[in-house]
Amino acid sequence: MPNLLSPAIAPILLLIASNVFMTSAWYWHLKFPQTALVKVIMISWFIALFEYCLAVPANRIGHGVYSAAQLKTIQEVITLVVFALFSVFYLKESLSWNHLVGFTMIAGGAAFIFHKF
Repeated sequence: MPNLLSPAIAPILLLIASNVFMTSAWYWHLKFPQTALVKVIMISWFIALFEYCLAVPANRIGHGVYSAAQLKTIQEVITLVVFALFSVFYLKESLSWNHLVGFTMIAGGAAFIFHKF
């Protein structure tokens, strides 16, 4: 079993958790259009604070193993997965084949960041 606290695994887990907070901060309010925008912004900033508390250490720890470009790529792929799940389960929006194809193409492009030529 891999060590979850290793510099190769811990950043990924922290980035997953941070993306849950950031996706929530950015999109939770779409179910509450009647809520005042100023209130939504303040609540979203509060939620985003937790994202920063996880993302910054993830990048600091991960930079010992991954390049900055690789960390950003990991974060972007995680963002797509978290957003897709959030969209389906929280916002109750369906994903169609074009979303899946687009996300797959982005993930395919991300694979090039990790390829050694």
